Amino acid sequence: MHSLNAFGGNTSVALHADPTPRRDVGSVALVHDYLTQRGGAERVVASMRAAFPGAPLYTSLFEPEGTFPVFGESEIKTLAVNKVGLFRRHHRLAFPVLAPTFSHLTVDAEVTLCSSSGWAHAAHTTGRKVVYCHTPARWLYQTATYLGEHGSGSKKWAIRAFGSGLRMWDRHVAQTADRYLVNSNAVRTRVKETYGIEAEVLPPCVTIGRDDPQTPLEGVAPGFWLCVSRFLPYKNIDAIVDAFAEMPGEQLVLVGSGPQREHILSHAPSNVFVAGQVDDSCLAWLYANCQALVAASFEDFGLTPLEANVFGKPVAVLGWGGHLDTLQDGITGYFFDSPTPAAIRRAVHRVASTDWSEEAIMAHARNFDQNQFVRRLREVIEEERLLAA
Repeated sequence: MHSLNAFGGNTSVALHADPTPRRDVGSVALVHDYLTQRGGAERVVASMRAAFPGAPLYTSLFEPEGTFPVFGESEIKTLAVNKVGLFRRHHRLAFPVLAPTFSHLTVDAEVTLCSSSGWAHAAHTTGRKVVYCHTPARWLYQTATYLGEHGSGSKKWAIRAFGSGLRMWDRHVAQTADRYLVNSNAVRTRVKETYGIEAEVLPPCVTIGRDDPQTPLEGVAPGFWLCVSRFLPYKNIDAIVDAFAEMPGEQLVLVGSGPQREHILSHAPSNVFVAGQVDDSCLAWLYANCQALVAASFEDFGLTPLEANVFGKPVAVLGWGGHLDTLQDGITGYFFDSPTPAAIRRAVHRVASTDWSEEAIMAHARNFDQNQFVRRLREVIEEERLLAA
C-alpha cells in the first residue's frame, strides 16, 4: 500500500494498522493522537467517551500508567506502532512515524470523531469525518514557541529537514474532514489561517468537581499558589519559578511532568514544591486548598484555570490564546501581558490583594459544564449522521 508520507512523497510503510475496514459496533468511532499523558486533550477525549460510551477509540499509542484511569475501562484499539515500548514511554520519539501510521488507518463508522493536534485527523473514514482540533500541530506551525530558546539542535534540524513535507501532508489531510470543531476562538483563527477552514468553537468542559474525593498532598499546607502544567518550553514554567524565587514568603506547588522536569528541579528555590504527577483526588485537594492558580503558558484553550474556578479560586494567567475566552478579568482573576518573572510577580500581588467573590468565580466555571459539551457534541454528530444516511 502506498500513500502520501510524512516527507511529502510516496513510500511503503511497515508501521501501520490493518487497512481493511471493519464495521464497529454502533455508528460513531473516536480517534485520538496518543494516550500516553494526562493533559487537557486527554480530558476532552474522556468527555467524548461520556458522550458516546459505546464508541471504539483508536489511538497510536496507549500507556495506561501515563494517562487517566478512565481509559483503562474503554475499548482502546491501538495501532501497530504501539508495539514499540520506547514510543509508549516517550511519545515524541514516535513523531516521524505518526503521519504514515494514521494515513494507513481506515475507520468504518457512520461518523468518525477525530481528536487531533496534528495526527488523528489523517485517518481515512468510510462515513463522515468530524475533527475536533486542539490546535494545528504546534511543532510544525509554532516551532520557536514549542521548542523554546533552548530546544535541542537535533529537533530543530529534524523540523527544518522534514517540516515542509509534513506541513504539505498536514494541510492535505485537513481538507478530508467534513466538519471542523475547535476549542477556542484563537484556534478558530489559526485553523482558518492554516487550512482555510471555517470551524465552530466548542469549548472543552471541566470534569473535576468540588464534591470529588480529596487526598491531601503530604508536606504541603493550605494557602499555597498552584501551577498545573506539563513541563514544556511553551508552558513557561521557568518564568513562574523565577518569579517565586523573588517571593520567598509565598509557596508554589508545581504539578505535572515533562522533558523540562529535571531542569526545573535543578534550580527550584526552597519555596517551590515540585509534586510531579498526582491523581485526581490529590488534584482536587490542591485546587480546594490553594490560594490561587498561576498559568504563564501559551495555551490554545487552557483548562486548569477553569478547574481552579470550579473550587472558587482566582487565577493569574497569561493574556494569550484560549485564556482570553475563559477568564473574566477582575471577576475570576487577572491577566498579565507577558510570561516574564516581573509580570507574573505583579499579577500574583494583585490577585493576593483583591477580595474575590467565590460564588461569582464558581458561577463562571459552570458555563463550562460537561453536560453542555456532551449535548452539543451529540447534536453535531447526529447532524453528520443524517448527512451520511
